[in-house]
Parts: sequence; C-alpha cells; structure tokens
Amino acid sequence: MWKKAKGESLQRFSGKTSVIASGAELLGDLHFEGAVQVDGRVRGNLHTSDGVVLVSQDGEVVGEIRAPRVILQGAVKGDVHAAELLELGASARVSGNLYYGVMEMAAGAHIEGRLCRSNSLEAPLELPAGLGSE
Repeated sequence: MWKKAKGESLQRFSGKTSVIASGAELLGDLHFEGAVQVDGRVRGNLHTSDGVVLVSQDGEVVGEIRAPRVILQGAVKGDVHAAELLELGASARVSGNLYYGVMEMAAGAHIEGRLCRSNSLEAPLELPAGLGSE
C-alpha cells in the first residue's frame, strides 16, 4: 500500500523532484513546486502549494512542513500541514501538531502532538485560534 501511494505521488511530479540525499544536511527554508524527498536532514521549513513531501525512514526534518500531500516514514520535529493527505508509515516519528484533510496511519507510528482535521479540502489549512500561543 505504501509503495503504491508513494509512487503515484512522486510520479506526478516527474522532472520536478528534488532529493536531499542521505548524509546531506540542508540549513534554511525550501519553497518549491513538485516533490521533495528527504533522505538526509533538513533544518528549516518545507513549503509548497502544489506538491508532495516525502520524509524517508532515515530522513529528518526539524521545522514546519506545508504541502498538499505529506508522506512520513522518518522523523519530524515541527508542525505538519497536509491540506489533502497525510500518510504516516510505521517508522514515522513526529514531535509536533498534525493538520490534515485525510490521514492514513500505520501501526507503530509515533506522534507527540495534536491531531487537527480540516473540514474542507478546498481551503488551505490554518492554525486553530490559540494553538500558536501555547
């Protein structure tokens, strides 16, 4: 199930896929169109209005993720905003709040934070009042 979903998501962005390789570290924010696959480490925010973020099993993001589709198999320390679909693999480890349209979660995924479902897939996700001031 995960391979099919991941392949369909990344295949749509053929020619617009970036990879943060294993052993590489990106310092700073990345704004992009298409897909980004994190096999290494990102210390910054990942933002796209039309794309997908994949954090592989050995990948790590320390910062906020905002994308229509987010697939997590590795570690994230920060809030995740997936307007359409959030997929959490069995090895996903998240320390932050999750905002999503639809979520799929495999047994074994670990979350330390709040789960906040969006009522509308059409509107961009925004922080609920009061959550940002804790």
